[in-house]
This record gives sequence, C-alpha cells and structure tokens, in this order.
Amino acid sequence: MTIETMVREFRYDEIRLPDPNPRLSVDEVRTAFSATYPEIATAALTGPEAVGNKLVYHFAKAIGTKDDQEEGPRRASASD
Repeated sequence: MTIETMVREFRYDEIRLPDPNPRLSVDEVRTAFSATYPEIATAALTGPEAVGNKLVYHFAKAIGTKDDQEEGPRRASASD
C-alpha cells in the first residue's frame, strides 16, 4: 500500500490556480487570490472534490448584487 499526499488546486472561472502555500487555510488562500481576482472575495466556495491526486476547490462568482438582495421584489405601480 502506498500513501500519497494529495495537493490542493483551486479553480476560478475556468482558471486553474495552484495552491500558494499548503499550510494556509482555505480562507487564507481566498484572501491571497483576492489580490489578483477581487471577485474571489465574495465568491461561493465548493469542494474539495478528489480528482486524481488533487483536492479541487471551486470558486464561483456571486450572482446578483447587494442592491438586488436588499430591495426585494419590485412592486407594480399605477404608472407601469
């Protein structure tokens, strides 16, 4: 039996991002990548998913805007 260490890989918008430092937590990796890809700061994170000898995490862009969530549904008015 062979024990193999799995490496982490992060993916964002079809881009494969290598693990900047295996000692960092996933949240610390998010912070590190946010300097280059600001959208990662608010992206949803899924994973890890075992793919071969890698643990793959996916950052997915947040959908909508903060204003959309705060306003709620738009009500029809007499002028519509």
